[in-house]
Amino acid sequence: MEEKILKIILNQLKEREQSLASSLGDGVASDYAAYQNMCGQIKGLLFAQSIANDLLRQMEKFNDE
Repeated sequence: MEEKILKIILNQLKEREQSLASSLGDGVASDYAAYQNMCGQIKGLLFAQSIANDLLRQMEKFNDE
């Protein structure tokens, strides 16, 4: 059950990251500060995804034992 919830969270993080990246590609950032903010959000989302993926791998390994 916890793995399913974690996968849902990972999906939401990935969707938000892709949305921001798409917006950057479309030139939505109105100035450099907005661009930096969006890049920072993407960086934070990628970091959160990394932590969640590590946790998911550990949970799967624990369940296999």
